[in-house]
Amino acid sequence: MNALVVSGLQKRFGGVMAVAGISFAVAPGEMLALIGPNGAGKSTCFNMLNGQLRPDGGRVMLAGRDITGLAPRRVFRLGVGRTFQITATFASMTVRENVQMALLSHAGEIRRFWRPAAAMHAAEAQALLARVGMDGQAHRAAGVLAYGDLKRLELAVALAHAPRLLLMDEPTAGMAPAERVALMRLARDLATTGGLAVLFTEHDMDVVFDVADRILVLARGELIAEGDAAAIRADTRVRQVYLGSGVTTGGH
Repeated sequence: MNALVVSGLQKRFGGVMAVAGISFAVAPGEMLALIGPNGAGKSTCFNMLNGQLRPDGGRVMLAGRDITGLAPRRVFRLGVGRTFQITATFASMTVRENVQMALLSHAGEIRRFWRPAAAMHAAEAQALLARVGMDGQAHRAAGVLAYGDLKRLELAVALAHAPRLLLMDEPTAGMAPAERVALMRLARDLATTGGLAVLFTEHDMDVVFDVADRILVLARGELIAEGDAAAIRADTRVRQVYLGSGVTTGGH
């Protein structure tokens, strides 16, 4: 069964069709990239998938369950995680405490996080940090981390909620090229080993071509192309859409 199935998804703002009846699916363990120029409808699509916007038409199915139009908290509880362009961590807490907070929230124990609760889920938090290569920094304050490490911590926090589907919205924004590739290869490994479905937006085509199993291309709310890296590189319409958009192609 696919982790996510989107059918005929639509969203209109006044006279503008922001998302025009798009359909696609994401399988467990798959990395699917959603790309397009600014204003293509990517963020609107993400916001409908996680409940921040209610679709005007279409359906969103998560592991066979209809989640169309559900509130963000319910969508989150059903297994849709999300990372953002700007990291959302508690700067004054340690790296491990940030993950513990996420684990407590997932278990419905968030009100128990007073001083004696500092040991709760500690081993599980440490294991999640190990998965993202951050176990050696568990006792550091999140506020002193380098930006790339903050992104890894944010990924560990997202994984603490055991998502079926992870939405990554411009996850490498602000990162150096080498850090971008490293972070997304980490996400690729997590998807492959854990069966996590990952849908991500990204403007760096080197990153997209390196890690995506499939690529969807949006333009003015319409899905204009779908395929692997080779197919997208060769697509004439995709090249026209990106002409002058500032999107890097890495020389390919």
